Amino acid sequence: MRGFGFVSAIKIAGGALALAINVAGAAAAWAGPPARVASLNLCTDELLLALAAPGQISSLTHLSHDRRESAYWRMAGRYPANSGTILSVAKDKPDLIVTMGGGGRDSAGLASAIGARFVDLPFPATVSDVERGIAILAGALERGRQGAALKAKISRTLVTTPPRLTDAVFIGSAGRSMAASGAGAEWLAAAGYRQIALPGDRISRETLLRAPPLTLVVSNYRTDQYSRSDLVPVSRPRDKRIVTDGRRWTCMGPSLVPEILRLRRVAGR
Repeated sequence: MRGFGFVSAIKIAGGALALAINVAGAAAAWAGPPARVASLNLCTDELLLALAAPGQISSLTHLSHDRRESAYWRMAGRYPANSGTILSVAKDKPDLIVTMGGGGRDSAGLASAIGARFVDLPFPATVSDVERGIAILAGALERGRQGAALKAKISRTLVTTPPRLTDAVFIGSAGRSMAASGAGAEWLAAAGYRQIALPGDRISRETLLRAPPLTLVVSNYRTDQYSRSDLVPVSRPRDKRIVTDGRRWTCMGPSLVPEILRLRRVAGR
């Protein structure tokens, strides 16, 4: 039994040494800016395109290549597409994997198993959360200057919010709207519109008929889908209707800045 214990002790010590070597090797591999970064989420695709050096990006999700989903599909098309899973990027041996709201211990463990750091950003509830996500990702990329510049662009947009806001309703697919507070409402306010409170954050024909004159900010996201055609409430003659690029509202991120400025121009703000 003593011999067995001695042999086991050697095996355990050897295993611990191997683990220590692997951890040290991984730490060494993670030193400095990541050279190969993979995004597993449409929203982190957007942030990565805005922050990373061109040579840092190893792949983006297939959604970023779809013109119906991403306003940056042309830029994204320069990079390989993945299916949004760690397994789909493992062969590329990324040293950083980023996603948003779709991680967890399993994903972090899988990323570690292939020698990659894992950053899972929460979906932003406010524009401040957007800026925090930018800071986190810019830090992971070691692109602090680019992160600061992107945050400054957002801040300038918010600071120049028109002093008077027009009551409005954002209309997405199937009558979905947005809350009267939070990231969407903050961006809408930056364009000069106040999102009115709606039951369940949805707009129905009945609600619309009873409301005073409104500005309807209508998303054109996938307007060709049948599910939209008969469910988006009809506008009244006394309502003003403004069409917005729905792709930019999906992530509530920095791609909204040019759209907010365009909406201001459309409204003559």
